[in-house]
Amino acid sequence: MRFDVSAPTAEIAGSAERFPVRRIFCVGKNYADHAREMGGDPTREPPFFFSKPADAIVGGAGDIAMPPRTDNLHHEIELVVALAKGGANIASDDALSHIFGYAVGNDLTRRDLQADAKAGGRPWDMAKGFDHSAVLSPIRPAAEVGHPTAARIWLSVGGTVRQDGNIADMIWPVADIIAELSTYVELKAGDLIYTGTPAGVGRIVAGDVVEGGIDGIGTIANRFL
Repeated sequence: MRFDVSAPTAEIAGSAERFPVRRIFCVGKNYADHAREMGGDPTREPPFFFSKPADAIVGGAGDIAMPPRTDNLHHEIELVVALAKGGANIASDDALSHIFGYAVGNDLTRRDLQADAKAGGRPWDMAKGFDHSAVLSPIRPAAEVGHPTAARIWLSVGGTVRQDGNIADMIWPVADIIAELSTYVELKAGDLIYTGTPAGVGRIVAGDVVEGGIDGIGTIANRFL
């Protein structure tokens, strides 16, 4: 028997090299408007973290199969951070030096499974960590794009804009996210961090074309089959 032990990778913009994906971390409720639409209170609830498997990565262009066991698949457009080096208890002032680059992500969510899990006090793994649930555009190196603190972030379905915000509205900015996350786990090169989504999340059905982007970072465009 032969085993496939190749690591998942992500595209790097303008390069033939690939970014080896180690782990995927996601931040919950990091935009006040989204926290409110999900029934939370952003004045009292700091962002929390959950994970997706590394092989959930799927490119930000092309077709994506609708996942099984859901009647309510949701889109969540996000700024994604790719780490070039890690560490534990990273200081906020030093956090940006750990970043390789940035990308546009879509944190796909089986919302009906998530609601059932919440109601039963169970984990969200099957709601968030399913196959092809981590859409990712090519990663733009920070050496080219800098460290954006304000940029439009948007998503449309079938040409109709549903999410339209600005990364400046994140409750916790990127440096603070890295610093906080590094108090829970030792981060490593190859880790990706999905930094949360603005308001307007909604349902995707078969046949939908989902497009989105972040100014200066990139775009995604996927058709769901």
